[in-house]
Amino acid sequence: MSNQRIYLPFTGSDRTLSLGLQPLKVEDWIEMDDQLVPYLQRKTELLETNYIEVFASLPGTQLAQQEVLELLIDHLLRYFPEQYDRASETITVKATNQTWNIADFSQPLDLAGRLVQEDFCLMQPSDRGYSLAAASLCFPLRWRLLEKLGKPMMQIHHPVPNYPEQLGNPVDRLFDRLKVDCPVFRVNWSIVETPELYLGHQSHSNIAPVELSPSNLWIRVERQTLRRLEQSQWILFTIRTYRYPLTILKEQRDLAIRLRSIVQQLSPEMQLYKNLLPIRETLLTFLEAVQN
Repeated sequence: MSNQRIYLPFTGSDRTLSLGLQPLKVEDWIEMDDQLVPYLQRKTELLETNYIEVFASLPGTQLAQQEVLELLIDHLLRYFPEQYDRASETITVKATNQTWNIADFSQPLDLAGRLVQEDFCLMQPSDRGYSLAAASLCFPLRWRLLEKLGKPMMQIHHPVPNYPEQLGNPVDRLFDRLKVDCPVFRVNWSIVETPELYLGHQSHSNIAPVELSPSNLWIRVERQTLRRLEQSQWILFTIRTYRYPLTILKEQRDLAIRLRSIVQQLSPEMQLYKNLLPIRETLLTFLEAVQN
């Protein structure tokens, strides 16, 4: 199995809010690497101990959920046959030796989320635009699934500074125009103080800057894909979370320079939203040292 891919999506632009969409080849939809086992083990733990926080669905979503599961299993058997076994009633993840009885899942999206490192969000078209109808979300970054379930995109992104003015309409247009055979992806980044994948309730607010050092800061990247489902015409949004130690930038001087410039140019509102204020000085000092 391949090593973890490195995504460091820093640019010289101060346009923090941009779609940054790129075409996605279907064969590249799901990414799998040598972190598969710890990711799936963490998902299993969360689903056993904190289910209500990491899986939720609205009534009437089962058919679309089933469409996602079938699409995913077909994809895995085609592109990762060495990692999965399919029998008539079961699917097995060879790396973790987990065998799931497909019929046991009244919520098919729940099973889908247990098979891969990605999280899944199902977006349903409605008269309010696309709303979050079901999700297997084990690795959120400071948001709660139950608080977003059933809400349209504009309300989901309400905490994001300037989202309605800058991205609201472009995102709505994207969702309306997205074609089945033309999936897309984007990446975004945050800086966090832990490698923990589940950050549904975490923030920097209770961490004193004196306790922070570059060695315990992490670059957290989300690779997000969007594809329209052929039968339901709903949109499936996937989130694959990557974590890299901030110190990886010691070998990436140009990227350190770009990140420092971005952090310095961020508005106070965006710094607050990204939880950067308590770690800002530690981060900038480290990036300046790398630059010099």
